[in-house]
Amino acid sequence: MLRYWFTVLLGIWLLGCGEDRAVDATVPVTGDPALTELTTLIAAQPAQAELYAQRAQLYYERGNYADATADFSRAAELDPTTLNYSFALADVYLDDGQPEAAIGVLDQVVKRTANVEALLRLAEAELIAERYLDASANLTIAQGLEPENPEVYYLLSQAQEELGFQADALASAQEAIRLDPEMIDAQLLVARLYAVQDDPRALAYYDAAVSIDSLDVIARHARADYYYQRGQLDRALAEYRQLNMVDRQYVAANYNAGLILLELDSLQQAYNEFNIVVRNDPGSTEAYLQRGLTSERLGEQAAARRDYETALRMDPNFISAQEALARLNE
Repeated sequence: MLRYWFTVLLGIWLLGCGEDRAVDATVPVTGDPALTELTTLIAAQPAQAELYAQRAQLYYERGNYADATADFSRAAELDPTTLNYSFALADVYLDDGQPEAAIGVLDQVVKRTANVEALLRLAEAELIAERYLDASANLTIAQGLEPENPEVYYLLSQAQEELGFQADALASAQEAIRLDPEMIDAQLLVARLYAVQDDPRALAYYDAAVSIDSLDVIARHARADYYYQRGQLDRALAEYRQLNMVDRQYVAANYNAGLILLELDSLQQAYNEFNIVVRNDPGSTEAYLQRGLTSERLGEQAAARRDYETALRMDPNFISAQEALARLNE
């Protein structure tokens, strides 16, 4: 749901988790020259907060959450005035699936300083933790500090939508757009709110989002889904095709195109789309199911059986695949 910015740790793909252990500034790290060098420097200058932050960043990049958390915590303790250390610590907690821990860190920052960025980050963590009233309250404080900040209104609109205040959410998202017409996420939120009401104005906002960045796959996918949900299959299919031109690895577009082609009885084309999904995302049980259903309609029962059985090997509780295989066995 959220695509908010993280100042320090944006865009790093996480690889796993390390063991939980305390910060050790004296024992060299073997097998990683960069970590070993920083550990040696920390041993010589144990009060240098930036050194801990640099090592934390390396741990984070290597997927070692525990040591990244420990080092960012130490950096923030040594230098509480550098808010980026606390922000980075909260980011690690969020990426590690611990939004409550992130909230605890950011709440302490907010208590120390009336900082709008801290309030925005705290509100986002609260949205992730589904603490919508808390998020709304903190965003109201941020609004008082920076009444012209579009991020405040965008995040506030999300909280209001989750709380069921659709009219307020719409007004907040539109205010975000007024303040920043290039904010794609706000355009998509307004579009979605109008679409839920079956209001034709939704399409204008989907179009606006795509026009801001024609390469934004989220915006294009949202507009394609809008067409699809309203039975405009030709337009939806064309949009999914365009998505594949923007990003050939974006197999969600292939999958949805396959569903449309299956609905239109273009069976071989549908099979080709599901085949692309299976090749690029071999863990997709849904793709195996749909390719099997397509094979079955093409009269290729052996191929269908293989796909159903493959899906069930990956997920023995996949009811749709169970039913499809049972039907085939009959």
